[in-house]
Amino acid sequence: MYAEDDYLPLSGVQHFAYCPRQWALIHVEQAWSENERTVEGSAMHERCHDELIKERRGTLLVVRGLRISSARLGLSGVCDVVEFRHSADGVALQGEEGLWVPTPVEYKRGTSKSGPEDLVQVCAQAMCLEEMLCCHIDRGYLYYGEKRRRDIVELDDDLRNATQTCSDKMHELFVRGATPRAKCRQGCRACSLVNICMPELERVRSVSAYIADMIGSS
Repeated sequence: MYAEDDYLPLSGVQHFAYCPRQWALIHVEQAWSENERTVEGSAMHERCHDELIKERRGTLLVVRGLRISSARLGLSGVCDVVEFRHSADGVALQGEEGLWVPTPVEYKRGTSKSGPEDLVQVCAQAMCLEEMLCCHIDRGYLYYGEKRRRDIVELDDDLRNATQTCSDKMHELFVRGATPRAKCRQGCRACSLVNICMPELERVRSVSAYIADMIGSS
């Protein structure tokens, strides 16, 4: 369990799962740069995080901008949307009658990713809700703005373990103040921090490495 003073931003899980160096540049070194993707993503999340919006649709209660946290993960943040469905298998909510089953819904601007970064973010939200509400959540959703539909996220043990591992590694690097070395890959050009990270420099051998190799071969 992590102390509340040591909580890290939950949104960082997505950054870390995508690229640990990107996460460290943002959350350890406090570096940031905008591009078209980040601006569009921020605009979408601003609409989702309007805490004044609370919708009822029959047996469905939709809550936006719900603040969540977890001592187990050592994370805190805000859910885009949490849908509560009236069900005998649910939990009690303050100010509401009956029992409700929560489901987190995370909004993204683009399309489904090939990596786990969006999945672990939804899983982290679900784990926070479980800890806060003393319940179990089987699934969450990812809504992608480009294709305008939801993907189901099954919250199995593998995904939960991956989420916990991401969180633990984030805390370890944050305490050390360490930033992982760059690893140039296909997705680097789309990253808003590419000019700060400069991953292409990792491909250039340092002078000291060259001299060491020369000495070793002589």
